[in-house]
Amino acid sequence: MTTAINTAPIKWAQRSDSLYLTIALPDVTDETINLKDEELTFSGKSNGKQYERNIVFLKSVNAAESTYKVLPRSIQMHIMKNSDEENEEFWPRLLKDKSLEKNQVSIDWDRYVEEDEDEGEGFDLSNLQGGQNFGAGGMPGMGGMGGMGGLGGMGGMGGMPGMEGMDLGNMEEFMKKMGGMNMPNEEGEPADSDDEDEDLEDLPELEED
Repeated sequence: MTTAINTAPIKWAQRSDSLYLTIALPDVTDETINLKDEELTFSGKSNGKQYERNIVFLKSVNAAESTYKVLPRSIQMHIMKNSDEENEEFWPRLLKDKSLEKNQVSIDWDRYVEEDEDEGEGFDLSNLQGGQNFGAGGMPGMGGMGGMGGLGGMGGMGGMPGMEGMDLGNMEEFMKKMGGMNMPNEEGEPADSDDEDEDLEDLPELEED
């Protein structure tokens, strides 16, 4: 059984430097959205129905600098016109084919302004925060780079010899073990405790007053 293909409704508004397009479908899933400098293609599901749309713009746009976001009640796009500041202007219509304009797109009156009312403030883009950039080829969001796996904690420093299993609360045993350890000398060899005792014997006795 062939699934019926429905036409996705599009409404639009413009400023001298950009377009704002809305695909007025709620809860869109399985969407594919591709924007090129000359055209926009869309397909997706809404309320169990399949929708598609392919439009060719009146003039070229700058796809790499344009963004979109899938929202609960619609898909919204901010599309930059492909023009420099000296050539920025309002388009007389959205589509290249004038005969398709009335039946395939409608004016977004909530964002509409007359050309002489455009003061360069641009659109309110708060709905597009966290959206995706068409410069990535319309790829699904990457969701941010996954955090680098926590660097494994540095292996614990090996306990000093003779301290394994020792209760550090028992200070008397701790001091005995420390006292019984021969620390290495400058040559890396264990110090000779007998030599230390001989050095202590050579010290002069303190005279009593």
